Amino acid sequence: MSFRIDKDSLGEVKVPSGAYYGAFSARAKEQYRVTGQPAHANLVMAFVMIKRSAALANKELKALDAQKADAIVKACDEILAGKLHDQFVVEAINSGAGTAFNMNTNEVIANRALEVLGKKKGDYETVSPNDHVNMSQSSNDTFPTAMHVAILLNMEATDAAITILVKSLRKKAHEFKDAIKIGRTHVMDAIPVTLGAEFEEYAYSIERAQKKMREAMGGLREVGLGGTAVGTGANAPRGYRALAIKRLSEVSKLKLEPSENMFYSLQSKFDVAICSSALRNLAIELTKMANDIRLMASGPTAGLAEVLIPAVHAGSSIMPGKVNPSLAECLNMVCFNVMGNDVSVAMAAQAGQFELNVMLPGMLKCVLDSTDMLKNFLPIFAANMVDGLRANKDRLESYVEKSPVLVTLLNPYIGYLKAAEIYKESLKTGKSIRELVLEKKLMTKAELDKALSKDSILGSG
Repeated sequence: MSFRIDKDSLGEVKVPSGAYYGAFSARAKEQYRVTGQPAHANLVMAFVMIKRSAALANKELKALDAQKADAIVKACDEILAGKLHDQFVVEAINSGAGTAFNMNTNEVIANRALEVLGKKKGDYETVSPNDHVNMSQSSNDTFPTAMHVAILLNMEATDAAITILVKSLRKKAHEFKDAIKIGRTHVMDAIPVTLGAEFEEYAYSIERAQKKMREAMGGLREVGLGGTAVGTGANAPRGYRALAIKRLSEVSKLKLEPSENMFYSLQSKFDVAICSSALRNLAIELTKMANDIRLMASGPTAGLAEVLIPAVHAGSSIMPGKVNPSLAECLNMVCFNVMGNDVSVAMAAQAGQFELNVMLPGMLKCVLDSTDMLKNFLPIFAANMVDGLRANKDRLESYVEKSPVLVTLLNPYIGYLKAAEIYKESLKTGKSIRELVLEKKLMTKAELDKALSKDSILGSG
């Protein structure tokens, strides 16, 4: 491999001749060997959008030479089209405040812009990573802005995935609307409900969590680009902030606006924490649903077996024919990771000092990991688990008919104490409530049929 010599403020560094990154990135690449994972694709896109927007704003304000600005924009457009992504070599978790990743971006764009101008890589007197690509910027305002953009892009995809799941749940709710089953409170038999009502509740709760997530996304639309190092906007020309954010809104297709308080945007990560907590709350609802499905599908002979789940692969390497709720289990694990990521985000959000929170890369990785898992897996869970569920009607009817808890519906006819006696006798003898009530002549058959009719069972709600 051949090398070129790049220079930064610390001195000379050997860089592979074909690399578009430079000295800062080469040093950082050796220091931040943490996860083995590259920076998220949406972070790359977000940062390049920012550099493009900054170059256009600086050109329009005559702070940056038009030829250099155009070369920077062309380099950015190529990266946004999918080129040179392998040149972003700084890992997902890197230096405090993300300076290493900002400089990785600056160097890649600068070296490609140099080629556009007919110059050699490393000729930074012509196009400098710091003086030109990073003009009117700091890592301290670009990384928080890129965080917001990257998270918004991922959350929009997550939102679409949630909608797919909600539609599947509502479809099942309609399919199961007449499937009466024993309700359960304290994991014990309770008054009957319908399987459809349970699935409608899952859809409703997840849709409410989705609504809260959408509300949380609103705070991310305010960005601190233009605050530069500490929020004052030092080294940025007048008018730059509004113009750069306008250009960023256009290229990202996100409705972004300047933060009402630039100091807040650099210091506080409240809006990111709100988004993370919304994802955690969604995960709580998803976990409850997944656990219910696992319990309802348990068996098929020694469990509840109220629903039959689709087989997506063999359930066991040793027990032939076994079908496991593997997709529900996978969803549980996704949700546990989302919850754990939220703890990390909370710790990072409170860890800022004075004018800057420096824990940004770790915080961002957590939110992007959470949204990646949700947006990738929820459509699979909807299509391959929820859509394939079937009600085990014989088992459902058997549980309802045999359950002593039906005696609750007779309280208005025979009273609570007598109903309690019948309940205990049913458990002891194995006789159904219907048999015992008729045997003891506590009600007529007509009265009993009315009291235990479908309308009575399901109530007025």
